[in-house]
Amino acid sequence: MISEVLTFIFFILIGLEIREGLERPKQVILPALCALGGMVLPAIIFTVLASGSSAWAVAMPTDVALAIGALSILGKRVNPAVRLFLLTLAVADDFFSLAVIGIFFRQDLHLASAIYTLGAAAIGFMLPKREVLIKYLSPVATFAIIPIYIFINLLTKLDFSVSTEKISVAVVAARVIGKVVGISLVAYLATRFTQLRLPQSLDLKEVVGIGFLAGMGLTVSIVIAEITLHTDSELAQVRMGLFFAALISGALGLVWLKRFPASLQ
Repeated sequence: MISEVLTFIFFILIGLEIREGLERPKQVILPALCALGGMVLPAIIFTVLASGSSAWAVAMPTDVALAIGALSILGKRVNPAVRLFLLTLAVADDFFSLAVIGIFFRQDLHLASAIYTLGAAAIGFMLPKREVLIKYLSPVATFAIIPIYIFINLLTKLDFSVSTEKISVAVVAARVIGKVVGISLVAYLATRFTQLRLPQSLDLKEVVGIGFLAGMGLTVSIVIAEITLHTDSELAQVRMGLFFAALISGALGLVWLKRFPASLQ
C-alpha cells in the first residue's frame, strides 16, 4: 500500500512537469528528440542482448530526481544550462515512457496500476497552480518519496546472485551505453542537419555528460517491470541491472562533467 501511494504522488509530479514543459514548446523540441534517441537505442540493445524477454521498456525511462540529484553533487561548477537541458529531457522521457506503458502494455495494466500511474499523471497534468505544486513536490519526491520507494522496491529485494544473468547484463549495457550514445547521436545529427540548435551556453561535450546521467533510471523502470513481468527471476535480474546501471551511469556522468572545462563556470 505504501508503495502504491508513493507511486501515485510521484506520477502526479510527472504529470505536472509534463504540462509545465509544454508551456515552452521551442525549448522542448531538441531535448525531446534526444530523449527519444535515448529510449529507442537502449530498447534495441536490450532486445538484442536479451531476446525473448518482455522487459525491453525498463531500459528506457530516466529518473529526473536521481539525475538532477547526482548533478547537484558538482554544485556551481556545472553550467546551469546542463541542468535545464537534463530536466527537460527527463520530463520528455517521462512523457514517452507513459505513452509506452499505455500503448504497449495496456493489456498488462490492472485497474489499480492504471490509476496510480497513468491516472495519477493525468491528474497532475490537469491540476492548476503547477509552479507552486512543482516547487513543493519536487524536493519531497527527491528526498523522501523516491528514496523510500527505491528502498522498498529495490534495495530490500536485491539478489546479487543474478548479477551476471542475461537480463541483468542487458539492462546495464542498454542503459549505460544506449542512453549516452542515443542522446548524443541525436543531438549531433539534429544540430548538424537541421535548424535546431543547442542553447548558446551548452555544447555537445556537456550533452554527452547529460547522456550518462540519463542512464540513471529506477522508479519508473521498476513500475514498468512490476507491471509487465510475471516471474520473480526476471524481476530480480531487472532490479540488479537497474541498480548497477544507475551507479555506473551516475559515476560516469559526474566524472565526465567534472573533467571537461566546458562544464565549468
